[in-house]
Amino acid sequence: MTSEEKTQIKLLSPEDFDAWLPLWRGYQAFYKTDIPAGTTKLTWDRILDPAEPVFGALALLDGRAVGMVHWIMHRSCWTAGDYCYLQDLFVESDVRGAGIGRKLIEEVYARAAAAHCSRVWWSAVDARNKSGRDATVRPYRGPLGIRAVPQDPGVST
Repeated sequence: MTSEEKTQIKLLSPEDFDAWLPLWRGYQAFYKTDIPAGTTKLTWDRILDPAEPVFGALALLDGRAVGMVHWIMHRSCWTAGDYCYLQDLFVESDVRGAGIGRKLIEEVYARAAAAHCSRVWWSAVDARNKSGRDATVRPYRGPLGIRAVPQDPGVST
């Protein structure tokens, strides 16, 4: 069984804070930023608040948290359906390339489809840049990139 097949994705819950925080910090280190502790707490509280349009999930490999994703549902002036912004995606370096990031992205797409969103979008940095130069931010245009989310035939977008 591959790492991708063994990986489980779970929505964040209050007991996940200690598993999520090192991934959140690793994400910040990758982007060479330091988000204040107060903003981190606010972000965590928003993810857990059912009234907020902010969500998060962990990727678990053999019970160990190895990846995280955050997404935000928001209105659009271009469609009747909301958009889903995949804001933060991080997989620990020792398991990158094993399909775990793809599973996290697919979870966001499934959640967006269930919420009848018209589109999922995000920007990405190429973590596979081996040149030693800073990775560059680019819009993601791969097979799961900016595209309409499949809708039920009766749902207007």
